[in-house]
Amino acid sequence: MPPAPLPLAHLADTIDACDRRFAELVRLDATVQRLHGGCEWAEGPVWFAETATLLWSDIPNNRILQWHEADGVKVFRAPSDFANGHTRDRSGRLVSCEHGTRSVTRTEPDGRRTVLADRFGGHRLNSPNDVVVSADGSIWFTDPSYGIDNPREGLPGQREYGGCHVFRLPAGGGQLQVVADDFVQPNGLAFSADERTLYVVDTGGTHVPGGPRHIRVLRLDDQGQVQHSRVFAQIDGGFPDGLALDAFGHVWASAGNGVQCFAADGSLLGRLKLPEPAANLCFGGADRRRLFITASRSLYAVDLLVRGLN
Repeated sequence: MPPAPLPLAHLADTIDACDRRFAELVRLDATVQRLHGGCEWAEGPVWFAETATLLWSDIPNNRILQWHEADGVKVFRAPSDFANGHTRDRSGRLVSCEHGTRSVTRTEPDGRRTVLADRFGGHRLNSPNDVVVSADGSIWFTDPSYGIDNPREGLPGQREYGGCHVFRLPAGGGQLQVVADDFVQPNGLAFSADERTLYVVDTGGTHVPGGPRHIRVLRLDDQGQVQHSRVFAQIDGGFPDGLALDAFGHVWASAGNGVQCFAADGSLLGRLKLPEPAANLCFGGADRRRLFITASRSLYAVDLLVRGLN
């Protein structure tokens, strides 16, 4: 028997429009639903359309959870090696960032885990955090130090290669390539529709007084090399974390006061206010108009007027 679903909690007065364009993306009388509670630090949601299920991480509890509208929530994997961010590859397989193993892994159809990347220049990675897959099958991920700094999120350790980089793993494997090495603590990341722009969060303010708490844009050339980068948007409540883009190129970012939505020029359009800090988010649902949000102890969802990019 599946567990009884948690009664839905509806949060009214959560829509905060800063620009009239926000009303084109979400109904201003929309409510955010709390789908599940009981996590310690919910992170890394990823949608599986073929089974209408969502997977996400509960990092301190060392588990991956699975939600289904009718069946409720069950444990997908425990222990999870302190998994954080997830995505899917071009074959639909789960790709995960694991703090405990300091690696990026893939879950095969039979449930086996394959290690895709765990070293750079002969040294162990820090604690891969978030991950995306591009159209050519290459895997892009961030590698801050949170999982080796905080025993609630992984296993204590040292930065072996000396930095916190954004990496690219070529399709089919091979040597890790450094995308960017000038972040303090790279975190969430997402591609634009044409994959010529990579949005990357820097939450370096958690480790450096007055450090970054912003989203940067990296402009890429045809070979995936960074041509230039700049700050795209500053976050006005806590720290940014995960990112998701909609079909029109708006950037949805989790933050300390919920979710913030930015236009393509970096102007703030509006917020989805939550009673706890948001960590990550993804689009899903039958028409990909549902935004799922992992936030501290809970999983939330809100129906939007715009589809997710992927």
